[in-house]
Amino acid sequence: MITQIRRSVVLALLCLVFFGLLYPLAGTGVSQVLFKHQADGSITANGSTLIGQDWTSPKFFHGRPDDFGPYAGSGDNPLVANGKNGESGSTNLGPRSKVLVADTKALIAYWHKMGVNPTPDLVTTSGSGLDPDIAPADAYAEVPMVSKATGLSPHVLDQLIARETRSAELGFLGSDYIDVLQLNEALAKME
Repeated sequence: MITQIRRSVVLALLCLVFFGLLYPLAGTGVSQVLFKHQADGSITANGSTLIGQDWTSPKFFHGRPDDFGPYAGSGDNPLVANGKNGESGSTNLGPRSKVLVADTKALIAYWHKMGVNPTPDLVTTSGSGLDPDIAPADAYAEVPMVSKATGLSPHVLDQLIARETRSAELGFLGSDYIDVLQLNEALAKME
């Protein structure tokens, strides 16, 4: 019986060292060597390209709203959901929800006030509430607002959007997209 207990303890310690220390260190090392930018959180000077940012100024392109509510409300902070820091997730509001209808109408009014004819994605949240990307059509819809605020011509902004558009992953997974943070960083360099 002592032999079996000793074997069990030795095996548990070996597994702990291998799976709890060596394997994670090897994975982290490979990640740092092959995918450093992603392993470090895809951080730029203004935030992470993996998490939607809070864009409220008409001088910048805006992302999709998060589940905290319409832009006209208390803001669009993707790191705050339902009034609590660090939470995210969808609101799970169905198409018959009066809250969803009211929030969507408020977002449509917000966009019209900014001179934008919003696309469906600009007035609906993503599943996670943290989506950093928009479709090119969403960015093109925002061109009048950004052009008016920055003084850049719509043609120049259209070229910027085309340059910042990324193809679907592996050419067929999903659709073309634009990372809003990277688009706004490129826009800031133009001003």
